[in-house]
Amino acid sequence: MDAFFLQQMINGLTLGAVYGLIAIGYTMVYGIIGMINFAHGEVYMLSAYLCAIGLALLSSFGIHSFPLLIFGTLLFTIVITAVYGWTIERIAYRPLRNSTRLAPLISAIGMSLILQNYVQLSQGPNQQGVPTLLTGVLRMEFDGGVVQITWTKVFILIAAACGMALLTWIIQYTRLGRICRAVQQDRRMAAILGINTDRIISLVFVIGASMAGLAGVLVTMNYGTFDFYAGFIIGIKAFTAAVLGGIGSLPGAMLGGLLLGVAEAQFAGLVNSDYKDVFSFALLVVILIFRPQGLLGRPLVAKV
Repeated sequence: MDAFFLQQMINGLTLGAVYGLIAIGYTMVYGIIGMINFAHGEVYMLSAYLCAIGLALLSSFGIHSFPLLIFGTLLFTIVITAVYGWTIERIAYRPLRNSTRLAPLISAIGMSLILQNYVQLSQGPNQQGVPTLLTGVLRMEFDGGVVQITWTKVFILIAAACGMALLTWIIQYTRLGRICRAVQQDRRMAAILGINTDRIISLVFVIGASMAGLAGVLVTMNYGTFDFYAGFIIGIKAFTAAVLGGIGSLPGAMLGGLLLGVAEAQFAGLVNSDYKDVFSFALLVVILIFRPQGLLGRPLVAKV
């Protein structure tokens, strides 16, 4: 293993952690109601703008310490994106829950376009950015080369790991998590047993949007620039990660995101960065040919 390969591995894990956070929103919504929230990428895009707004507000109040800045910005962004997630469910999904399966899909695509144009009109079409908050690079000598990782990427990996670990603990070991899993397994039976399924579905949208909000802050810190169209490509990539890992599986979304990020980074570094998207989708096709349910998804059982 040479230094270049290890450097690309670090870059891929950083990118994959972000894919995994966004993919959680897709997989949780699909697991609960069996539909894809195609407005989820735009929630991530909104979080990038909210990150910039939060940083500006805190700086205007004289707060310049990195821990206070990032904690306040994360809290502000996650709360607002959670409200957006709740609103999307109430407007685009709940009224159409008992209609044909195609209607909510079209509604979600319409909501995605509405959010894009809303941000374009309110914030302008030009690319925007934020200054670097965390400077410094950690350098390591490895196999005759130098491997470096910025402190921003270290923070991204730690924050993404903490977010995923917290959500996994909630779903697996808390009463709320048991209720969510019950609704996922049989929504009608859960309602008969007294569970407010509408509230749980709204909560799932809120949790998914919160993870997208966390991802938006982390990506904005790393790259520093964003625009109103930023949610489209990364939303498609995160959806690909969710399908790759097994749509409906929380560990699958995490695994799919990390695998896709590492594969992209290695292909871009070793072959050609212009065709990394082609390679990502080709990898998805190959895996689904041999394992249609994804890496950690449960196989479909035909009903007789």
